[in-house]
Order: sequence, then C-alpha cells, then structure tokens
Amino acid sequence: MQLINTAFSTLNCEISDFILTLTLNRPDHMNAFTVEMAKELITVFDQASVDDSIRAIVVTGAGKAFCAGMDLSSKNNVFGLNEELRPTLDDMENRLDDPEIADGVRDTGGQVTLAIYRCNKPVIAAINGAAVGIGATMTCAMDIRLASEHARIGFVFNKIGITPEACSTWFLPHIVGISRALEWCYTGDILKPEEALEANYIKAIVPADQLLKEAYKIAQKIAEEKREYASREYQMQFKELRSQLEFSQQKINVQKENMNLTAVALAISKKRYEFGVGTFLEVSNAELMYTQARLNWLKAILEYKSAYYDFELLIGKDEQL
Repeated sequence: MQLINTAFSTLNCEISDFILTLTLNRPDHMNAFTVEMAKELITVFDQASVDDSIRAIVVTGAGKAFCAGMDLSSKNNVFGLNEELRPTLDDMENRLDDPEIADGVRDTGGQVTLAIYRCNKPVIAAINGAAVGIGATMTCAMDIRLASEHARIGFVFNKIGITPEACSTWFLPHIVGISRALEWCYTGDILKPEEALEANYIKAIVPADQLLKEAYKIAQKIAEEKREYASREYQMQFKELRSQLEFSQQKINVQKENMNLTAVALAISKKRYEFGVGTFLEVSNAELMYTQARLNWLKAILEYKSAYYDFELLIGKDEQL
C-alpha cells in the first residue's frame, strides 16, 4: 500500500522500483533548510517507514548543492522556535512531545535527524554539492553516504557561535571518532570529499554524472523483489546490525586511543629505564599492556569487519570486503 504524499513545497519525491528518490528542492537557494522543509522531511520519513511501496530511500539535492544549511534570510527566529519559552528539566523529561515544547523549544534539525534514524527503510545520501550545517548533520543519521567530487562538507556552527545541532554530537563521533569529530567542529573547516572518505564518513567519491546511478545501484540491491526487505523481520535485523556497526566503530576508536596511551606509557618507561630511574619490570609491564591494547584494537577491527560483512549481506551486497 502506497501511503507517501508526493506533493511538497520544498521537496520532490518520486517512487520507482521500490526506491524513493527524495530531492531537496530549493535550487535557487542552494536547497537551504527551512522550518517548512523540516516538517516535510519528517512527514516523508515517517510515511516512508510504513509505506510498502518503498524499500530504500535515496536523498540528494536539486541543482549544484545538497543543502547549504539553515536559511538565515528568514524573518524572526529562523529555527521557528519560541524564544519566550523557558522550559524546565521537568518539561524536557515529561513534555517532550507536547506541541508547545516540540515546536517551540526542540531542535528543528534534530527532529529531522531522529525521523531519519527511526525510519525502517535504509537511507542513502547522494551528496552532490555543498552540505554544510544541517546539510551535513542530517546525513549523519543516514545509513550510507556517497559524494561527488564537487561535494563540500562542513560542520560550521562555530562560525556563528552556536553548538552543533541535529544530534550530530552523538552521531559524528560514532562515525569518525571523537578526536576527528572535535577537530571538524572546532575548526569549522569545509572538507573536501577526499578527507571525508579518509575518515570513513562517506563510502565513496563518485563522478557527479554517476552519483545517482551509483546510489540507485546500491538501492536496487536493497529493493530486489526476491528479498522481503519490507518485512518486520528484516527491519529488526537491519536495526540490530546497524546498532552493532555503530558500537563496533565506537569500540575501535576507544581501543585505538587506549593503544596510543599505552604506547606513550611504554616510551616513558623505557626512557626512565635508560636514565636509571625505572626498572626492567616496569618496562616489561608497559610492553605487556601495550601488546594487550594492540590486540584489543585488532580484535575490535575484526569485530567491525564481521558486523559490516553481515550488514552488507543483509542489504544484498555480493562482493567481498
């Protein structure tokens, strides 16, 4: 049963062969984000989640940009929030879905990101150009990210003195690690796709004229008719494996940082031994700790590869890692 509404002001939605192509459609404004767009995106992802005619979603931008961030040209509060409200902790705990709180206080981009995250259908980002601010953070919750050579990605919130939004302080460290996430947010640098690829933020860099074709290639594997991807069992497996991937990536980052710390401790203990203020036992213990930390890091990598392989098998990828 097809439930999704395809008539929107800021979006273009097309369904073909079980694939929903969702295009941010404000090309004259570089697809800048508005409150109206936020509401429409939430509606699309919530409808797509229960729409049997959709098995995968490809998100891209009309024209040269993916999304140039919040449209700051709007009058009054561009985020659509009520600046007169002073919610208490009790309000945030017990009235989170109350319209007054949801519309007047909660992070607009965050509500979009959560709609993407709770969507039961795999979401593929085809980043065709500039993706900054909310244009970048909304892709954090998407399952697979591809970028053209023209893509530019920026977590630029420090430029206007605000904190990163749209749940990105949770998602981004899980994808690229805490140190890289902090660097990107502290500097507000505009990233070329090569740096995003090196950090595993995107899956691949694709020529601009092949970007949607490559995204559809992945989506078609997911949407293959012979597989019952719309089933509840598949959706449960998908969410479980995605959670395993996120946890495994986080574990790799933690174990790598621990390995680096033990490497520093080992170097210090060797220097102490050379200067006669340390013992051979101290060095041996430090070597043992470093070796164990390195083994834990390698084990975490193997666990991630195993989880990634299971995930790719589920969505229909035939190639080996």
